[in-house]
Amino acid sequence: MEKKEIKIEEKSSMTLENRKRLFLNGVVEVVSFNEDQIILNTKLGTLHIKGEGLKMNKLDVQNGEVIINGMINSCVYVNKENKKEKEKLFKKLFK
Repeated sequence: MEKKEIKIEEKSSMTLENRKRLFLNGVVEVVSFNEDQIILNTKLGTLHIKGEGLKMNKLDVQNGEVIINGMINSCVYVNKENKKEKEKLFKKLFK
């Protein structure tokens, strides 16, 4: 009997409307939030959203959906690998 691997594709989407409303899919958990920054764990990594007057209008972690209102200034994915590389660089600099 031949075994077949079934690969489930991790899907995530982000839609930004006029820098005032952000629609996200693929959210796993909310790490922290305030009016200036929201940090989310997604299926594709940790997402840092920065802005002004940020509010979570819809939060459905069970389905992985979040809607954020406010002035969105930046959305940045942070990977664990990038942090390790930065730590190695600092260790080399300060030997």
